[in-house]
Amino acid sequence: MSETIMQVQDLKVYFDVLPQGAMPWTKPRRLRAVDGVTFDLKAGETLGIVGESGCGKSTLARAVIRMIPAEAGSVLWLGQELLKFDKKQLRNQRKQVQMIFQDPLASLNPRMNIGEIIAEPLKTHYPETPKAEIKQRVREVMEKVGLLPNLVNRYPHEFSGGQCQRIGIARALIMKPKLIICDEPVSALDVSIQAQVVNLLKELQDEMGLSLIFIAHDLSIVKHISTRIMVLYLGNMVELSDSADLYAHPRHPYTQALISAVPIPDPEIERNKEVILIEGDLPSPINPPSGCVFRTRCPRAADLCAQQKPEWRDAGDGHMVACHFHD
Repeated sequence: MSETIMQVQDLKVYFDVLPQGAMPWTKPRRLRAVDGVTFDLKAGETLGIVGESGCGKSTLARAVIRMIPAEAGSVLWLGQELLKFDKKQLRNQRKQVQMIFQDPLASLNPRMNIGEIIAEPLKTHYPETPKAEIKQRVREVMEKVGLLPNLVNRYPHEFSGGQCQRIGIARALIMKPKLIICDEPVSALDVSIQAQVVNLLKELQDEMGLSLIFIAHDLSIVKHISTRIMVLYLGNMVELSDSADLYAHPRHPYTQALISAVPIPDPEIERNKEVILIEGDLPSPINPPSGCVFRTRCPRAADLCAQQKPEWRDAGDGHMVACHFHD
């Protein structure tokens, strides 16, 4: 059985927000970006995180590695409480966790050539590393991600979006991390390039034993790469299951609507399939609905949903769901 490298328990991330044009004495309101998320991650596993824009996916990813502060909860990284680390301890642990960002070009420094960009984490964490060794490792990792080493002195604006994302992957890989957090790494790329980047990540994961947290809007891509999938809605977990089981038997009405919107390559099936439409707008995380956060848009909503928040329960075979009427 694979080792559990990360355990997140009841993680909450809140922000104090002032309305536009507020007076100095105006009391800020609490924005509940992430409101009690619990999951674990095993070595070599990919956890996919899906949900609409504004559901807290990126905030959750940043909070688990302390890029932003958490309000409450626990994050155990290799058995140690990450949220209690001081700056020195956190810096040491960050060698093992790297991130790939959404916009491949904006995440690269335009004043640095790609050799310098890829080598930057190595120079930051291991400044004593000889220059010859740094150059060799940069060449090796460029070859791994499908970039020619003779391009090492070029600048980001000379590359396509897909190539820039490969540079970002190379920068993450050079530290030989245990975990890479992929924050919508293919959303800004063409469909054909998306497939190349996702396949590259899968190959590197198999080769290096990486664990991945993969955030995306496209559920077909998440299904292709993920071992398990977590569905977020308004900062709350609504469903978590094995990838194949989630797609075959979605229990939560929000998950069912998301999956019904995924296009099917067979024209006949696509024409005749039932698409579940979600009516209304996403509520504000400053003033979320009482009880079940999805009830204002849910076709199954009843009085119970407004009065009581659904418990996180096992619907069978480890398929977790938060819905009063999931049966």
